[in-house]
Amino acid sequence: MTIAHSHSTSQIHTHVEPAIRVLLDRLDPGNRLVAGYQMGYWNADGSPAVGRGKGLRPALALLSAQAAGAEPEAGVPAAAAVELAHNFSLLHDDVMDGDTERRHRPTAWTVFGVSRAILAGDALIGLAYEALAEVAGGEPAVRRLALDVRALIRGQAADLAFEHRDDVTLDECLTMAGDKTAALLSGSCALGALLCGGPSGLVDGLSRFGFHLGLAFQLVDDLLGIWGDPRRTGKPVGSDLRARKRTIPVVLAVTDGSSAGRALAELYRSPAPLTDDDVTRATGLIEATGARDWTRQRAAAETERARAELAALDLPDHVRRELADLTTFITGRDH
Repeated sequence: MTIAHSHSTSQIHTHVEPAIRVLLDRLDPGNRLVAGYQMGYWNADGSPAVGRGKGLRPALALLSAQAAGAEPEAGVPAAAAVELAHNFSLLHDDVMDGDTERRHRPTAWTVFGVSRAILAGDALIGLAYEALAEVAGGEPAVRRLALDVRALIRGQAADLAFEHRDDVTLDECLTMAGDKTAALLSGSCALGALLCGGPSGLVDGLSRFGFHLGLAFQLVDDLLGIWGDPRRTGKPVGSDLRARKRTIPVVLAVTDGSSAGRALAELYRSPAPLTDDDVTRATGLIEATGARDWTRQRAAAETERARAELAALDLPDHVRRELADLTTFITGRDH
């Protein structure tokens, strides 16, 4: 699944992807192979691959640069950096979660092994910082990315800790989502403007827009992790339930005090692997508590907050239009 065609998405293919490939060429052959496989550029044997990620974060970074009055090309280092940072997190995330499929093909650790996947992730985050540090005056952008990556790691640590707790609260879940997902999306929306010398008010407003957009993104992702079509998500049906992940709908359900919530909590505590019937039952229990509807409503509310931040900014018309289109794409994925 890729984002709808726009000027910024075409720039990803013509400018951002070549810039990332040049950065990957700096790596030793082993890490380059794994990293390029993760990025979707080639297969495990090095032959050209078909299919990419959504390209959301680099598109936001390019639009961020244009919001500051710069040409899209000026935002390429920011776009490359956020896409590299994102894939660093995915490489490590897949290892920690034991996920075996992403983007409709085997995850990197299942193909190359855990150690090589971890090292390739480390290599990608190093390249992300290089991409920004090599731009004149890029120090503020490097610091911003470092803060966002630190938040992302904090969120991933919380997510892992939740797997061993049965007392996770909704507020904790929302904080985790803000760190793990919204921080890097917020950075993607701000980094291009920051790199291109945009005024602080613009950078801050884009950052707030991206944060609310990121929360909406994670809420929708949590819905897709339970009810998503594998043909669209690239993951098995009910993948989050099989992994007993404490996503927002799950936490809402098990803490609502209803008989359905208690039954779900008991199912999650069971040491046996969840069968297909268990996953179907768990899905029904979550719906019975109203957690699916609540999550959709909160995603809609975060989307409106993002739109309000966007409306308050002085932006070129085409930038405003493309950011609005991306907002619609992100938050409409579960329909």
